[in-house]
Amino acid sequence: MDAQTAVAALAALAQTTRLETFRLLVKHEPGGLPAGEIAKALGVPQNTMSAHLAVLTRARLAVGRRRSRSIIYRADLAGFRAVALFLLKDCCRSHADVCAPLIADLTPCCSQLMSTRA
Repeated sequence: MDAQTAVAALAALAQTTRLETFRLLVKHEPGGLPAGEIAKALGVPQNTMSAHLAVLTRARLAVGRRRSRSIIYRADLAGFRAVALFLLKDCCRSHADVCAPLIADLTPCCSQLMSTRA
């Protein structure tokens, strides 16, 4: 990932509705949600939500797939992972103790998620 792509992703998340949308999509992985349900859940007009989803999609944080007459949106976890890795890539160079607290904070979340999917 390059800096320009990372900046686009971070800019997309630097707006409240888009941040809430991304978090909602993450909660509904792997099935995703129709655009209308996202708009309803967040109390946002559908045309406004469509614009927010377009920004998240261009930033590689969401992906939409047509299913019949609806578009089902999912969090693009690979895109988010790329952003997170871009931010942390040089974190541990010779100083593993610097990133250890961050990894420790993420581990319970991810362990719990993995155990519920098993």
